[in-house]
Amino acid sequence: MSEALRTLAIGGIIVTVTFGWLAVRTARIPVSAPDRLVAEFRVLQLGALLLALVAGAYLGLAAAAEARPGVGFDVVAALAFLVVAAFALTRDPREALTILAVAFVAHAILDIAHRPGLLPSGIAPRWYSVGSASFDVCIGALCYYPLLRR
Repeated sequence: MSEALRTLAIGGIIVTVTFGWLAVRTARIPVSAPDRLVAEFRVLQLGALLLALVAGAYLGLAAAAEARPGVGFDVVAALAFLVVAAFALTRDPREALTILAVAFVAHAILDIAHRPGLLPSGIAPRWYSVGSASFDVCIGALCYYPLLRR
């Protein structure tokens, strides 16, 4: 196991557990309580930040693999996810959390699509694509979790 894999795995687990704690805590607040809106806004802020982080990672990977054909698609996709993260911050929490959940699932699909050859492959190691897709699905589900408890 490489140092990068170990460090990213530990970091991803810590971020997911922390985000999960925030999402579950938010879902436990009664819907009619004023604190609920504030808590949902905190979840969406952190979710948008995480979406920007995973999008930015692909910008870095694309820059490192600039000579590979098709790398421009990854740059455009990463920029689109950055725009979605910024857009989500301008919406009400319920709509924004739904947007973020869908965006994380879409990012996971793109991660997986790099593996079988549907999209250009090789800009990220296999373990990164699989780990990123797993992280995306978990965070997307946690973004949507407070909405299930409305």
